[in-house]
Amino acid sequence: MSDIKMTNIPSMNVGKMVEKLSSAYCAIIQHNYPIKTMPSVMLWGPPGVGKSQAVRRIAKEIGEKTGKTVNVTDVRLLLFNPIDLRGIPTANADKTLAVWLKPQIFQMDASDNIVNILFLDEISAAPQSVQAAAYQITLDRVVGEHKLPENCIVIAAGNRVTDKSVAFKMPKALANRLMHIEIEGSFSSWKQWAISSGINDKVVGFLSFRQSYLMGFDPDSNDLAFPTPRAWEMVSNVLNWIDDDIDSMYYLIAGLVGTGAAVEFRTWAKVYKNLPAVEDIFDGKMPQMPKDTDVMYALMASMTAYARMHKDEMSRIANSIRYADKMPPDFSAVLLKDYMCIDKNYKEKLMTIPEFARWLQTKGWLMNGSV
Repeated sequence: MSDIKMTNIPSMNVGKMVEKLSSAYCAIIQHNYPIKTMPSVMLWGPPGVGKSQAVRRIAKEIGEKTGKTVNVTDVRLLLFNPIDLRGIPTANADKTLAVWLKPQIFQMDASDNIVNILFLDEISAAPQSVQAAAYQITLDRVVGEHKLPENCIVIAAGNRVTDKSVAFKMPKALANRLMHIEIEGSFSSWKQWAISSGINDKVVGFLSFRQSYLMGFDPDSNDLAFPTPRAWEMVSNVLNWIDDDIDSMYYLIAGLVGTGAAVEFRTWAKVYKNLPAVEDIFDGKMPQMPKDTDVMYALMASMTAYARMHKDEMSRIANSIRYADKMPPDFSAVLLKDYMCIDKNYKEKLMTIPEFARWLQTKGWLMNGSV
């Protein structure tokens, strides 16, 4: 059986994929078309690239744009066998026929104000007998005697065979029932999400300075820990919720992204001792501007994180923009572009600040060339 080839399907970063799919689903929902008008989607990509996170972002976008409650049912098919999908057989009331008890995963709310997303994750890691049981779900939206509600979106995801993770070749009959999209790593897309989601500023600053460390997956390597967007999110959780001292957390960080990336991260983080006080900047003071590039990336990440925490204090945001105007132009462009990612439509709030409007008039053209 030949493998599914990735050369003839579209490749998108997570941000673009979320935009395209959420827009398509919202158009269908807002026009009251049947959700099954949209074929089931298959997301391909290496481990940790952000497929699962993308489905949650799609759910959020649909909820915000349609006003409906969106429920995500996450099914890890690797852990299932065919009977788990169909349900447990039992006798009917008069003991003459076998009936199948509906699995809990199909117990969805069919109300008009609800949208359900059935996320069939790790479908390519499931044995072909389980993949075969997914045929009916993806096309007919039924499994045996059980039918998905009309308000249910079906999205599947999995690793490619070439990733050398646990992956079985997808049968062509199943492949032909799906809309295929390959997810590619993109630092700019990840950074926009990271800023709006509160990813630790040290993680954002380091990866802004060393973008190649965002995704370090190598299918030919036997390493157990390696950097991926998912691994860096876990590093952020360690720093945000346990201790933000990278020296103290070094071994935990190394256990997530590997010793090579962890050493580089710990070494880079020493630049924080050279940062001006970020609070002083937002208070309207003008501390000395750093000169070293690595320190500038740390400063921009710290300022963006502080701005996110005080996003409604527009006078203090204005103070930081005055300070940013003293930065080398390329760095100020990156910083203000990051500010616009703090919240949806935050650019409109920034436009009410005269300092920001002036910066756009004089240096806004740099936005296109900023990293």
